[in-house]
Amino acid sequence: MKREKILFITPPFHAGVVEVAGRWVPLYHVYLAGAARAAGFEAEIYDAMTKKVGYEEIGRKIEESKPDYVAVSVITCTVPDALKVVELAKEINPGIKTILGGVHASFMCEEMFSLSSAVDYIIRGEGEVTLVELLRMLSSKGSPKDVKGIVYREGDALVQTPSRPFLESFDALPMAWDLLDWNDYTYFILPGSRLGAVCTSRGCGHDCTFCSQQKFWHKSWRGRSPEDLVKEMRLLREDYSVDVVLFTDDYPTPDRVRWERFLDMLIEQDLDMKILMETRAADIIRDRDILDKYKKAGIIHIYVGTEATEQESLDYIKKDLSIEESKEALRLLRDVGIITETSMILGFPDETWDSIERTLRLAIDYNPDFAHFLAIAPWPYADIYEELKDYIEVKDYRKYNLIDPVIKPKEMTLEEMDRAIVDCYRVFYMNKYAEILDEKDEFKKNYMITSMKLMMSNSFIRKKIGDLGGAMPEEVRQIIEGGASVHR
Repeated sequence: MKREKILFITPPFHAGVVEVAGRWVPLYHVYLAGAARAAGFEAEIYDAMTKKVGYEEIGRKIEESKPDYVAVSVITCTVPDALKVVELAKEINPGIKTILGGVHASFMCEEMFSLSSAVDYIIRGEGEVTLVELLRMLSSKGSPKDVKGIVYREGDALVQTPSRPFLESFDALPMAWDLLDWNDYTYFILPGSRLGAVCTSRGCGHDCTFCSQQKFWHKSWRGRSPEDLVKEMRLLREDYSVDVVLFTDDYPTPDRVRWERFLDMLIEQDLDMKILMETRAADIIRDRDILDKYKKAGIIHIYVGTEATEQESLDYIKKDLSIEESKEALRLLRDVGIITETSMILGFPDETWDSIERTLRLAIDYNPDFAHFLAIAPWPYADIYEELKDYIEVKDYRKYNLIDPVIKPKEMTLEEMDRAIVDCYRVFYMNKYAEILDEKDEFKKNYMITSMKLMMSNSFIRKKIGDLGGAMPEEVRQIIEGGASVHR
């Protein structure tokens, strides 16, 4: 008897800033495909986003695959494209059952069903167990009301079943690594690399009002065991030749004992893998005595979420962070030779040219290796949404990408916000360029030059400059040309 098949598809959405650095593994699909396959279903992953294909290619893939189910994970900026994917699946074969999951779909169920009749089921929250139960129910023609954690149509009404508790542990979950086209995944900053991804934990217990993670995970945090993590990293290294790994979770480090044990095991195993990650400034300060272990374990690049450079702004978004902590964390990482990255959120209702100038100057004073200047995106399910909704000028979810301003400050236009963001990038990296040329660490120097060259030549910055009617500044051209000369 032929096994039923589920096809996971990433929407063909492109924001620009993230894709400048690499082509990233859709890790959530690796988990979900692994769960489906372990339950006896056939699974495929088609990463349309990474492959940079359009709907014509996606349609051909659906026709060729002949799936019984098509599943798409949705964040806010991918909503229109995710819906187009499931609509395309229904056009090709109305009998295909479509399943949406992810943060936006979980919180905005009614909206998703109202936007398209092609949506059959939404999985809310953590998906591995719910997906399997849903597939088994559909396969056996059972009743959806018996599946916890889903939303579905019943006539003209929507039915939302009771929420499903989170997994107590997500050690040793089946993962479908072999379904990825590994030639697609690389970290552009390290030419010739193969880029993998590992989720070391799920959740966050903090209260940042602009974020979705604490709300999605109900302010809980669960960490995988160091033993399970190292086992997975060894598998990626030995079976798939992965030599760069992104830790995808927002907050891998709250449990100091667990985290240090993990670092010790990585050092002992000597997997020769470079690690990219993010964490909180307070944990970096806490770990000042073991930052050498971070470096020895292979961690080369850490994003520290500072989000703002004025304490009033940090308190407004409930960041639970001080300006001094941010500066100290970035300094400690610089001192140990780990590349630093951070971001500043711009575009709140009270933003002005003066406040943006202060943010820029303080970002330069922080002196991270990389800084991003992001436009606040009012996720419709975030705690801060109610405070921002009267200032929303743009309804197109594709623009909720942290690049395009959608909030109009009281004293600025959207075009002025656009110009301000581009100017922040330009001024910050012009200042940074001279510093990089004097860098003594050759690895860091080449890493930084390659990154800046990619950012300035391929990213949204160049497009924004053109959209705003400007020519490429001579300093930007200098970075691109100068970056090329470093590697000669």
